[in-house]
Amino acid sequence: YFQFVQQWPPTNCKFRKCSKPRPLQRFTIHGLWPSNYSNPTRPSNCTGLQFEARKVYPQLQSDLKISWPDVESGNDTKFWEDEWNKHGKCSEQTLNQRQYFERSHAMWTSFNITEILQNASIVPHPTKTWSYSDIVAPIKTATERTPLLRCKLDKKTQLLHEVVF
Repeated sequence: YFQFVQQWPPTNCKFRKCSKPRPLQRFTIHGLWPSNYSNPTRPSNCTGLQFEARKVYPQLQSDLKISWPDVESGNDTKFWEDEWNKHGKCSEQTLNQRQYFERSHAMWTSFNITEILQNASIVPHPTKTWSYSDIVAPIKTATERTPLLRCKLDKKTQLLHEVVF
């Protein structure tokens, strides 16, 4: 199975150095990660082909710059290469490189976490907080899937970092 992971750039940039002083205020793709059933946290050993930028066609590159930007270094192509070489090439029996990136972008469009949460009046705020179930409920209603939320601890506050399907 695949884990589709979206990240919240402000949380990511709070814990890692990012290229822009003000991170994007929308969920972006972190990756599409194949897993195996015996050890769901690690993909099976895989020997797929290395990343080839020419397979990420110009229109797809334009789409990925919006859905899958590198919020840390700003080098989108390098980020896509790293994600493909670490995770994507393990999917080659199911998705070739082009399909892997097309499917990821299509999933990001279909499961627009930023929009889903905004429609539920859940928007970033310096003092307002939400419970785990407050965030999961509208996502589950909109997508018919129960997401896993991953948070990072900042002092005594849990910050939403990733949404995983």
